[in-house]
Amino acid sequence: MPADANAYGDIFGGWLMSLMDSGAGLIAARYSHGRAVTVAMDGMQFHAPVKVGDEVSVYGKLAKVGRTSMAIQIEAWRRDRHQEESIKVTEAVFTFVAIDEAGKPRQVKQEK
Repeated sequence: MPADANAYGDIFGGWLMSLMDSGAGLIAARYSHGRAVTVAMDGMQFHAPVKVGDEVSVYGKLAKVGRTSMAIQIEAWRRDRHQEESIKVTEAVFTFVAIDEAGKPRQVKQEK
């Protein structure tokens, strides 16, 4: 939407980062079977701008699992609504920690 963009019609990087964080959070919560919170984001690189009106898709995968943490690799792709081709616009690794009801780190079960 226009409120999420600069004067040139490019979407703010923070808006895109928020979308990626939400996608990574879904993966972390599903894998850890409960609440998980973002503790770090590494290596965000912007490859191309996203314009107002573009379709944005976010794809992620679990990259690493520790005792209480999970690293999620996330990519964001854009597609002009009048084109078929998608272009990768950014990527990053988000680290989440599984937490209990008191907000304390809890162990993540290692799935095989």
